[in-house]
Order: sequence, then C-alpha cells, then structure tokens
Amino acid sequence: MDASRKKPFDPSIEVSPNNPCPFLRGLVGEGFVDGGTVPLRTLSQTIANASGEAGLKKTSARIQVRGVALIANGACHILQSIFWGAQLNGLRGGPLDKLGAGSRILGVDGRVNEDEITRLASFGGPYADPDGGTETGLNAAQIQTFMNDNLKRAGNQSRWYYPILMKFEWPVLLKIMGKGQGDDRYLSVAEVRTLFNERKFPDRITQRIASQPVTPPSLILRAAGGLVAALLVFGIVALRFPDQFQPMLPGILGDLVAPPLPKLVEPRAAYWLEQNWALEDRHWFHHASQGTATFPVPYSWFMALEQPRLHFFAKPGMLHDSDHLQRFGFIPSPQTLNTDDATLRRFGYANVYDKTKPVPARLWDPPVNWGAQAENVDGLPVGFARMTGVPDPATGKVGEDRIGLTCAACHTGQIHYKGIDIRFDGGPAMTDLRKLEVTTGLSIAYTLLVPGRFTRFADRVLGPSASDADRDALKQKLSAIGTFLKDWETTYDKTIKGKTRFNEKTKRDEQQQDTEEGYGRLDALNRIGNQVFSQDMTLSGLSGFEKNLHAKDAPVSFPPIWTVPWLKYAQYDASIEQPLIRNAGEALGVTALLNLSDTTPKDTLFRSSMDIKNLNWIEDLLKGSAPYPKKQLSGLTSPKWPSDIFGDAAWKIDGDRVKRGRQLYADICAECHLGPVNDPVFDTEFPKQSIWSSSRWETIGGDKFLNEVQKSARGMGTDLAQASVLATRTVQVPGFLKLDPTQKLNAWWSCNLPDISSTDMPYSVGLMVLVDIVSRKAMDDAKIDPKVQKIWWGERQNCPNPGPQPSDKNEPGPWYRARPLNGVWATAPYLHNGSVPSLYWMLSPAAERPKSFCMGGGRDYDPKQVGFAVADGESCKTGQSRFSTRASDGTEQFGNSNAGHSFDGTPGPGKDGTIGRMLKEQERYDLIEYLKTL
Repeated sequence: MDASRKKPFDPSIEVSPNNPCPFLRGLVGEGFVDGGTVPLRTLSQTIANASGEAGLKKTSARIQVRGVALIANGACHILQSIFWGAQLNGLRGGPLDKLGAGSRILGVDGRVNEDEITRLASFGGPYADPDGGTETGLNAAQIQTFMNDNLKRAGNQSRWYYPILMKFEWPVLLKIMGKGQGDDRYLSVAEVRTLFNERKFPDRITQRIASQPVTPPSLILRAAGGLVAALLVFGIVALRFPDQFQPMLPGILGDLVAPPLPKLVEPRAAYWLEQNWALEDRHWFHHASQGTATFPVPYSWFMALEQPRLHFFAKPGMLHDSDHLQRFGFIPSPQTLNTDDATLRRFGYANVYDKTKPVPARLWDPPVNWGAQAENVDGLPVGFARMTGVPDPATGKVGEDRIGLTCAACHTGQIHYKGIDIRFDGGPAMTDLRKLEVTTGLSIAYTLLVPGRFTRFADRVLGPSASDADRDALKQKLSAIGTFLKDWETTYDKTIKGKTRFNEKTKRDEQQQDTEEGYGRLDALNRIGNQVFSQDMTLSGLSGFEKNLHAKDAPVSFPPIWTVPWLKYAQYDASIEQPLIRNAGEALGVTALLNLSDTTPKDTLFRSSMDIKNLNWIEDLLKGSAPYPKKQLSGLTSPKWPSDIFGDAAWKIDGDRVKRGRQLYADICAECHLGPVNDPVFDTEFPKQSIWSSSRWETIGGDKFLNEVQKSARGMGTDLAQASVLATRTVQVPGFLKLDPTQKLNAWWSCNLPDISSTDMPYSVGLMVLVDIVSRKAMDDAKIDPKVQKIWWGERQNCPNPGPQPSDKNEPGPWYRARPLNGVWATAPYLHNGSVPSLYWMLSPAAERPKSFCMGGGRDYDPKQVGFAVADGESCKTGQSRFSTRASDGTEQFGNSNAGHSFDGTPGPGKDGTIGRMLKEQERYDLIEYLKTL
C-alpha cells in the first residue's frame, strides 16, 4: 500500500475491545490491516516494515512476529492461524491476554485508563527528544521494571509463562516506536498515550508501513511459513526460557540449553549467626584464595561472560551477576566491609554484632595472622575468590588472574523461613555445583556461537578499541578452552560407559553411571580423583590416563566443619587424619593448577598454584585454641538455635521437653556420638558420659584430639557407596612420578604399609602420597622455614585409617564415623548422603522415611521437624533437584539408599541398620527439642 492509497485517520474505524494489543489496535485503527482475520504473512510483514529494520534483521523480526501471532489465539486455533491467519478480534482471553497481570491501561470494554498511563510514566524519566526538547519516556531497563511490577501486582493471577509473552510486547513496542540509540533508546509516554487513545502511530511509523507494499500470500506459503514459525518459536522460547523448557527437551537438544534454575526470592531480612568469628574473620574466610582456578577461564574473562540465555530485545545478564549465582544456591556477599551499616545489614553482616563483639582472630591466643583482608571488589557470592599473580606451574610465567572456589563455597550454610535468611559459617551449603559447571561451559559456547556475543565479550576483556588481531587471538584462546571442555565431557561419557562397579546389594558388576548430585550434595572424593589422576595429567600433556576416571556415583551432603580441627577424622568415612593433607586435597579437587609433566624442568614437577599459607591459616581460624585444659571449644563454634530472631512460637524452646530429651540423648545417642561438647547440664547430670571425661581423647603432639567412634557401614545399614570409594577404587600413574607410596609414607609418617606398586595402587594411598608431595613442594616454593613447616605438619599422621580404635572384629570395614552433634539442627538433610530430610525422620523407622523429595530453590526450613518438611513423591518446583532412592527404571539408585540408623527395634546380630527401639511420637519431639539446644 503506498502513501496515496492509505486511508486517512478515521476515529470512526471501530476496533474490537477483544483486541487488547495497543500496536495491533493501531494497525487496525489506521487501516493497515483488517480487524478480523489477518494472514500471518501480512501481519508479520507489516510489523517488520514498521520496525524500520532491513536485511537479516528484518527477516528475523518477521519470523519472530509470525511465531507469536501463530499462538496468539491459543493452541486450539493454531491450524486455523496457519491456513487463514490470526483473528485480531479474538485475542481477548488468549495467551497474549494477561487477565489483569498486564499494564491494565486498556479495559475489557476497550476504554483507556488514564491513571494507568500515569502509572506507566512513573517508571520512566526525562529524555532528550531527538526532535528537540525533553519528554517522559522509558528505556529497556525501566520497561523491565514496569513489567516486573505488573506481575508483582497481579499476585496469584500471574502465570509462569507471562514473562515469556511480555518479552514480545512492551520491548517490541520500544524496538519499533523507540527514539534515540543504544541504551538511550526510549519509548515516549506521549506517543503511547496517543496510540492507546487515538489508535494512531507517530508519522515516522506510518510512513515506514505505507511506503512498503505487502503482497498477499498464497495458501502454500501460509502453511509452510506457519510451520516454520511454529518450530522456530518453540526453539526460541526453549533457549530464551530454559528453566521451564529444558527438562522437556530430549538428548542433545537439552544439552544445548542452560539447566533450569529456581526463581530468586529476595529475603525480607538476613542474619549471620554468632559463631565466635569477628566480621573481618568471616569475610576473609569467604573470599581468601586457596590457589584454585575452578573456572576454566581467567578472572577477567569470567566477569565478561554472559548468561547462556537468548535475549532478542535486550542484552542477557552477566554470568557473574550475584542474583544469577544465588539461584545456584550461593550466598550474597558485600564488596567490602568498609561500607555503611545499611549495606552490611542488607547482607546480614551487621545484625549479629549488635549484641556481641567477638575478638578478631589476629588477637587470639595464639593469634591467627591471615595476612591481608581478602577483598570482593566485584561483589561475588560467598566462596568465590580471586587468585592474583598466578605463575604457570610448568613454566613459571605469570599469567592472568584466575577465579576459583574456596572451602566456604561448600561449607557455608543458610536456611530460609518466612522471608528471612539465617546464615552460618561451617555448615553445609545448599549449592548445585554441577549446574554451575554446565552453565559456565554453555556460556563459553554461546559466546563463540551466538551472533554479537563475542564482540561484546571482547569489548569487555580488551576494550572497544582493541585491534582485529587481538580479537582474533582472544577468540582462538576461548575457542580452545571451549573445545577442551566439550572433548573432555565426551571423553568422560565414553570412558564411564566402558567401566563397571561392584554393587554390594546385588553382588554383581554393573555399568558405572553418575548419580545426580543436585542441591546440597557433591561426590567430592570421586571428583578429586578424576581431577588429579586424570584431568591434571591430561593438562600436563600425558595421554591415556582417562582410564582413571570414575563415575560421580557417591554424592554426599557437605559435612559441617566446626569442631573438626579437634576431631581425629573429619570426613564421613574417617579417611584422612592429617589436616593439611585434608585441606590441600580439597584445593587440588577444586582445580588448583598442577604440573605433572615429564617434559618440564625437574624442579617444576609437582609444582602447583595451591596457596599453602592460606590453607594453614584457614585451619588455624577454624580450630582456635586447644580445648584442654579449659574443656571448651573456641575457633569457629557451632551456630545456636535462632529463637531470639524469630518471634514465631514454632522457634521457642520448650524447657520440659529439653529435660526429657537430654535423658533420651544419654540413653540412646551418647554411645556413638558421645556427650555434647556444649551442655554443662549434661556433664553434671551424666558425668560418666560427658565428652570431657571420655577416654576417646587422644594426645597427639602435646594436644588432645577426639578419636570419634567408627561403625561398620554394613552394621549401620547405611548406603555403602561413599565409604567404598577409597576402599575399592584404584588408579594408575606414570612411573616417572616415582610416587613410591610405601617408601615415602612409611618414611615420613611410619605408616607400616605393605609393598605397593608405584604405578598401580589403591586410590586412597595414591591420593595421600601425591597430595603429600605437592604440599611439601608448595611449602618449599613459598620458602617456608623448615622449622615452621614442621609446626604446620604437626604430629597427626598421613596414613590409611586402621578402622575402629580400639579395633573391633564386629565392625568390619568400610566405616563411617559418628561426630559430636553440636549444631546438628543446621545440617539437614541427614545421613552422609543427604537422604533423610529432617531429624524427625532420622528418629523414625527407616522404612517409613520419604523415598523421593525435592531440594534447593529456597525451600523453607521446618522448625518443628528440624530440617525440611517434605511429602513423599512431591512435585518439584522449577529448578529444584529431586532426591530419590529409586532410579527412573524402578531399581534402587546407587548411592541413594536412605536405610540404616533406624529406630525400629532391639539392635543385635542379624539386625543391620537397627540401632535403637521404636520411639513414641512424644519421645521423638523431646529428643529433637534437646538437639535444637546443642
């Protein structure tokens, strides 16, 4: 239609009130399209003409519009839309109609609400009109805020797919009618008012449409175009909104889409609990580097990566955005402590110090001098650390800063209750590291493949004025990283498919398979082995050691780390006594750089990026002063039940129940878990069972350490997978490493090991000796005085665990250790593999426990059951992970048994898993009430 043939504006042209879209009403009102059925091709071409785009961008706009128009009348009308077109007078009540969750500018009767236009304007600001003067408008960010507020106002009327549809409304209006350029582009409120009231476009828009004729489509083109649009819109929506659609996508399609994440819910308030750490100690622990490069790109690259989601009318969010990382379960953290009280309170840091002022660790006796305060200049969550001045372990060349996770990423916890977050150090995190791993890989892939994304990435890393040669070099480096990650995943999958494991339950060999880790769980032991004995060797130029890979099939709940410096064994399986080996092994597992190459100078072999000083300081910060002779623990103490924070009656402690529960604890818990470490009343009433009079305190090097009770995993009836990792897994290493585990461990620690091959060995021994060698190398490289090295090592041995001490033939290996229960209320879900959602179910017969439940996504804590109140087989919210004792085929899920530690009868021979009598309902709650106080 040319300008001479265009109908003049005529207010008498009626537009059905059942057409709620202001832009479509404008097209009808100005006579560009009919008010009834409009072929998709006509509609899409007309709107594309209005956009002012050309070439591929115009084609893209047509395709997007066609896809949206295809579903505009609802799923039941798709075929009709394909063959005849969209029915513009039948849009009311369809997918595009928000039913009160939209702007509400246009009523169901077609009348315009001026108050709502005024409300729209309140979200905007003044903009310089390109034609002169200023006017009120909204840019892309303000439009997003406006749409979010519409959804919030709608409350329960809002549906999950409304944000999807909104991306094709106001942002599209901005795209077509906006003034200005780039981030300054804005939508004029005055022009919006005219569009709604008069159904009239600005002259520049009408000229675009009138000057470009629209040819009528054929029936075949309608059908073909409609089908293409349908497929494309599904693909676009799946990529743009992966949280809803990724679980529906099969195989490789699902692998190309970011894993679903729970919706972020901002708390009304946050509180860090008092645990004997000053604010500066806490913040240092949260961000002090252990010398790890967990993420496969330099720090500046990580900060430049975008989220692997497709945005068509705005830029995607950044991968490092705190709001984004919180959806993986991480805890937000301030950039610095040198800020105002309001900011500290928003992060929960100031509240705990209103009543108490803990002594900073640098003033303790003995003091912990942890060097400079670790800053968090980019506002990353707890557990993210920047490693600066990073020398390549093989060449010594200092490279770019790297980014890694610290132990705080996995051992800092929080619970949610009615909009309030309670946070504590040393507790189990509710993070999903596998999702973050996959998302980071996809972010790299999208940066390389999605048009325009690498240009923005390069601008952030190199600057907008960087040369083409520098950009090409950057792309080549990023592409090499992406290729390695992709190839490594392929290698892992192929290797695991060819490996078997022995299933103790079925007494058969079966193919290895991963067991989903999900929120709050990680197969740390198998991951460390895969990193050190396979990937690190590959990165060092060695080939063939993918054979050392093992499926991640023994995930465990992150164990609490308060008190552990004074326990002889920290891990669930009582596998490592030596604290420096424990911490260094963890650092290698989360990817400290490590050189295992035989082609580099000899003095670089076993060199790593591990920060041995920080690892030692972390241990000192955790342990504080010796528990004897004061008979009390210092350092990081376990968090106290936060009844003073909540006015809710559910959080109040019942003193009578506590008294009865204390007696029950002495009767049925103290045998294994010993007396509590922080209850003087218990020590007075049950002096023989007091932990401070226990014979299990063992003097090692002048200090006393608690040698915890160890029980056979079989006798306890609990899942064997994690306890079996170090007992059964083997590794092969090249001979030039000369690990010589027998000779070295016997010489250094008097382990009394039998002869073990230096190339084929148990994983447990191989890990012990390799981490030992790497740690000694790190101390030498850091020029730690030999006398100081000896102090850091202490007298605790780096030898395989001999089992229960004193030995007990009735407790055959493998074993799990029983830890003191201080702070147990803050460590749900329970058992080593996180298979029991609350203390209530821990004190119930195992057969009655829920077999399938959901975790993550800000699930509310239950102060009555102490843990999480779940419904067996419940439906998971978007992004949550499912724990299930059964695999999809109905068989038992390897590593996920929730049996054992069962209160269902009298323990005895042939009753594996039964540890105590059936408890009455009142007794369960009495014991739970007492455990809250520990």
